[in-house]
Amino acid sequence: MTPEPEQHSVGRLRAGWRRRRAERPNLRALTGVESDPIAPLWRASQAFRLVTLAYAVTYQVSSVPNYSNAKLSWAIVGVMAIWSGVSAVALTHATVPRWWVVLADQFVIAAIMIATRAVSEHDWYTANQTIATTLWAANAVLSAAILCGPWIGVLSGLGIALVSLSVKEAINSEVWRDATIPMLVSAGLAIGLASSTATRAHAQLERAVRLAAATEERERLAREVHDGVLQVLAYVQRRGTEIGGPAAELAQKAGEQEVALRVLISEQGAGASSDAGGGAVDLRPLLRTQARTSVSISAPGDPVLVSRHIGTELAAAVATALSNVELHAGPRAKAFVLVEDVGDDVIVSVRDDGSGIAPGRLDEAEAEGRLGVSRSIRGRIEGLGGTADLFTEPGGGTEWEFRVPRGRESR
Repeated sequence: MTPEPEQHSVGRLRAGWRRRRAERPNLRALTGVESDPIAPLWRASQAFRLVTLAYAVTYQVSSVPNYSNAKLSWAIVGVMAIWSGVSAVALTHATVPRWWVVLADQFVIAAIMIATRAVSEHDWYTANQTIATTLWAANAVLSAAILCGPWIGVLSGLGIALVSLSVKEAINSEVWRDATIPMLVSAGLAIGLASSTATRAHAQLERAVRLAAATEERERLAREVHDGVLQVLAYVQRRGTEIGGPAAELAQKAGEQEVALRVLISEQGAGASSDAGGGAVDLRPLLRTQARTSVSISAPGDPVLVSRHIGTELAAAVATALSNVELHAGPRAKAFVLVEDVGDDVIVSVRDDGSGIAPGRLDEAEAEGRLGVSRSIRGRIEGLGGTADLFTEPGGGTEWEFRVPRGRESR
C-alpha cells in the first residue's frame, strides 16, 4: 500500500501535536499535588495557634484577679487575638510574603511577654507564666521552623525561651530545671525537620509526575511518528534503491535516518529514567542516539550511571571517533560501540573494520593543525581523569578504548 505523501504526514503529525497540547489536562488538578509542599503544615500550625489562643484566654480569666492593671491585661489579650487571626490568614493563604509575618511573629510575641511586667507585680510575674503563655508563644517557633527549617526553628525556640525566662528573672543556675527551653527548642527542631522532609518529598513527587507525563507524551509521539514519518522514510529508501543512480544516495540517507529515529523511539522508556536525579545520568541513551545503519551500539541491560558532565563528554568523544570512521575508514566501513560497566570505571570501546591508520599519520595530522584526536578525543577523556587507548594497524581497522571513572555524583 502506497503511504501518504511526506508533506501530508508531517502536517498530520504537527496537527496532532497541537491538539494534544491544547487538550492536555492540568497535572496538579489530575494528581492532587499542591504547589506549596508545606501548605498542610501551615494549616495545622494555624489551627494550633487558635487552640493555644483559647488556652491563653482561659489562663487570663483565671489570672486577672492577681493583676494590678486588669484593663491593660485585657487589652493585651485583645492584641493576641487580633494578631492570631491576622497571622493565621496571612500564613495559610500567603497573602503577603511569609517571612514578613514570621519575623513580625517573633517580635509581637516577645513584646507581649515583656508587657506582662506592666500589668502584674514582681512576685506574680516571676512565679507564673507571662500573659502570652508558653504554648501560645510556641507559634512563633513553629512558623519559623516551617518556613526556614530545623536550625532556624531551634534558634527561634531558644530566643523565645530566653525572653520568657528573662521576664520571669529565671536565667540562673536553675534554668535547666525549667521545661521552657527544652520544649520550645525541641518543637522548633521537630517541625523544622518535618518541613524539610515535606519539601524534599514534594520535589520527588513532582519529578515523578513530570517523568510520567513525559513518558506518556513520548508514547503518543512514537505512535504518530511510526504511522507517518517512518513510513515515508521507508518508502523513500525503497524507491530510491529501486531507481538507483543519484537516488541511491538519498535512499541510504533516508535509511540511516529511519534507523536513528527508530532508536530514539525505542528509548522512550529509558529516556524517562536516563536522568537519575542529582548529577547522575544514564550513559546508554546518550550513545544510542548515534546509532545508524553503519554503527551498532551494544550496552548493558541495566542503567550505566555516570555524572552528567562525564556522560556529556564521553558522548562527544564517541561522536568524534565515529565521525573519523565515516571520513577516513572507507565507504563500506562499519563501526561498533561497546559500553561496559566495571564498577568504579566505565569502559566505552569504538571499533571499526575499516582501513586502519598508517604509522605516524596521527602525528602528521596534529602537526598540520588537525586536532580531532589529540583534543576532541584524548583531551576530553584525559580531562575526565580517564585514559584513551588507540589500537590500529593498516588494513586491520581501528579501536578506541575509553576508560573513565564514573564520578562521585553517580554513586
